[in-house]
Amino acid sequence: MSGPAGELACRLARDAEMVCRYYLSNGRRSGRYWQVGDVANTPGRSLFVRLSGPISGRGAAGKWTDAATGEHGDLLDLIRLNRELGSLRDTLDEARSFLRLPRSEPAARIAVPRASPEAARRLFAGSRSVLGSFAETYLRERGVTASLDLAALRFHPSCYYRNHDRAPREAWPALIAAVTDLSSAITGVQRTWLSHDGSGKAPISSPRRAMGRLLGNGVRFGRVLDVMAAGEGIETMLSLLSILPRLPMVAALSANHLAALALPSTLRRLYVARDDDTAGRNAAERLRGRAGKLGVEAHVLMPMLDDFNADLRAFGTDGLLAHLRPQLVPEDAERFIADAQ
Repeated sequence: MSGPAGELACRLARDAEMVCRYYLSNGRRSGRYWQVGDVANTPGRSLFVRLSGPISGRGAAGKWTDAATGEHGDLLDLIRLNRELGSLRDTLDEARSFLRLPRSEPAARIAVPRASPEAARRLFAGSRSVLGSFAETYLRERGVTASLDLAALRFHPSCYYRNHDRAPREAWPALIAAVTDLSSAITGVQRTWLSHDGSGKAPISSPRRAMGRLLGNGVRFGRVLDVMAAGEGIETMLSLLSILPRLPMVAALSANHLAALALPSTLRRLYVARDDDTAGRNAAERLRGRAGKLGVEAHVLMPMLDDFNADLRAFGTDGLLAHLRPQLVPEDAERFIADAQ
């Protein structure tokens, strides 16, 4: 690899352990290697990253291999897969952000239609980590205890907002959530505008808006193999992630989009986390019916209050877990809850 990509790969390799501690925080050092489950930061030991060695060639620092899948590459490849980035440019920008280097600038920036998928991708690329931001403050205030080192979530310190086309443009901090399709390509984003201290949503008429191509897609937490959960809101699904951190989840962002959510071909069991209202009930039943026609076993998870975030805030993680456990298939309760405790 040569050019800017090769230079960045070498700079990352010089700090390989720091890269691993940031992107693969669920792993640990073992001799000259960092061990973790996979590129998505799943706990385990099948992926090995070499922490020391020459800059290039055999045994180079930063080279990694996943013994379970056969995947391998350098630290740029690892960052691209970990953050589910769709282009080399986005990967290089993420690496520059990690190394605290200036982002690359195109010779001429081509205008794109407002609210288009490309506009959504640009907004997401221009945002930064949730960790240590007002977005983290907001989610913690909502009772979320899950790790927020998630590829789908970012923070923008000054995201533009207009109440309507003729209204003046305002700037507010915002939680930015990437909407992706089944191939992990970003098709849109949801913006949740926040107060200037992160204690709640911004005091504006529409503090939450989505843009881009949303139908069938969603905000994804984790890579789906055979079992997943799906629901409407980001806070709802992060509440479930707080007690089931290894269960892959998708937030479809609305009841109508939940009903139309595209399902992975590998899926064999689906949990639909419904909101306790008419729209939520109808969406859950429609998705369960679609799943059944595809041969997917589907179960609807019922909250105690309006939704699972309300449950989490009212009853805490222990109360939510006690309520949810009987609703899971026993083998999933053993598989996912045991790891959460």
